[in-house]
Amino acid sequence: MGLPVPLPGRRRRASSSMRAALALLPLLAAAQALHRGKAYVREKVCQEYKILGKENFRTLTIIDTSRKYSNGTFQEIGHLVREIVSLAETCCADGADPSCYDAGSTALSEKSCAADSPFPAHPGAARCCGQQGLERKLCLAALRHPPQPQPRFLQPSDSELCHAFRLEPREFADRFLYEYASSYSQAPLPVLLASTTTFLSMVSTCCISPAPTACFLKEKRERKTLSLLTLTSNRICSRFSAYGKDKASFSSLTSLAQKIPTASFEELLPLAEDAAEVACQCCDSMAEDCMQKKLLEHTARVCSALSVRDERFAACCQGKNLMENHFCILAMPPAPATRLPELPEPTNKELCDKEGALHATRFLFEVARRHPSLPEAVLAKLYDTSGKLRGECCSSKDPSACWDSKRQRIAAELFPFLKKAEQLCGQFHKLPFLEFKKRLRDSLAQSEPSSAPLEQLLEQRASFASSCCLPDAPLLLCASKVTSELGELCQGDSCLLG
Repeated sequence: MGLPVPLPGRRRRASSSMRAALALLPLLAAAQALHRGKAYVREKVCQEYKILGKENFRTLTIIDTSRKYSNGTFQEIGHLVREIVSLAETCCADGADPSCYDAGSTALSEKSCAADSPFPAHPGAARCCGQQGLERKLCLAALRHPPQPQPRFLQPSDSELCHAFRLEPREFADRFLYEYASSYSQAPLPVLLASTTTFLSMVSTCCISPAPTACFLKEKRERKTLSLLTLTSNRICSRFSAYGKDKASFSSLTSLAQKIPTASFEELLPLAEDAAEVACQCCDSMAEDCMQKKLLEHTARVCSALSVRDERFAACCQGKNLMENHFCILAMPPAPATRLPELPEPTNKELCDKEGALHATRFLFEVARRHPSLPEAVLAKLYDTSGKLRGECCSSKDPSACWDSKRQRIAAELFPFLKKAEQLCGQFHKLPFLEFKKRLRDSLAQSEPSSAPLEQLLEQRASFASSCCLPDAPLLLCASKVTSELGELCQGDSCLLG
């Protein structure tokens, strides 16, 4: 079943075993490195294989390949895991031919490029397979699936878990590792390893307990912090992976601005930069407690700064469990719209000076706090457009003239779109879904031409709201939906925000 699943009374031993495995994670090469064929990689993989043992090595390989190919099927991941483990088992044995590993990894790359390859498909594989030798192996090693739009793992009932566990323990563990790791593929590897290990320990302990219901209740309470850490770190690292550090900081800034619009830019920017720094330090870290330690320190800073300013933050921060407090803040809906002074706009000169990016970020912060229901995907589009316009105008021969012309288009395109998106998500947050769709249908019937396909437009807008007005909206899906909505708004013409 992979990492040893302890019987009752052996949980401490399992915990120390897990820590030992985590200490070896810097050596983990698995699917990424096994293609490379270099002697130093073989030595690292073989050292890891020999210290961990075949079953623990296999468990880590399932988790790592499921993270990397998060859209692959269980069968495809199984094929790849078997090949990787077999390669390590054969070529890391005492007395194995030194050329064994290089020949085996070459054969693995050839199999990856075959028309009938049983491994997970990737659109970039064709480019890699056009190369030869080490270049092909390195190219294949760099491929990675985008994260799933939403985690698809659904925990079965306790009785269903025990039935599957008793029926076929090894397949149960393999399938769980695959489903959980592919669903939370952006969570740091040590977090995933800890979470999956404790889950399997819970199942093996409680399914043979004379009082399984009480056992599961106790174990789930003990796992709650780790479960929340997995969920939140997956979300944090998904944004960091998609956005990079600067845009991730902007995302945190506007999220806070929409939850507490009375707070100033100077108050919230350091907290947003701190959140991005947590992701930067911990999303790829192999340190066992990096994410939990840094995230809890960040949560303490947010609570210290904002709980005295806002009763909703005070309510979230009153608990003793900082991870629960952090999750409460993440799930907090936007605040009601607040009356604020007229939106201040940066001057043309400010936008092009050495602090131009900061001036643009401050302006978008002001937009966000005045439009608390604007979805993240819209604000992300504004951020991208802001950078594009600064690059275009600040490098032109007449920056001021360039900005003046852009401002006219911003007034014509940006503010109507913001108003429409704000109204849509505002209604979605306030109303039950069926009532939301009824009012949306009435609104579209009045505002759109009679020839427009009303039902199609209704479903399109309802789909946008139900996917993208939520705090944990899928980034790539919603970015695509925003682009589509903008295309319709501009009626096929070139959009400033497109």
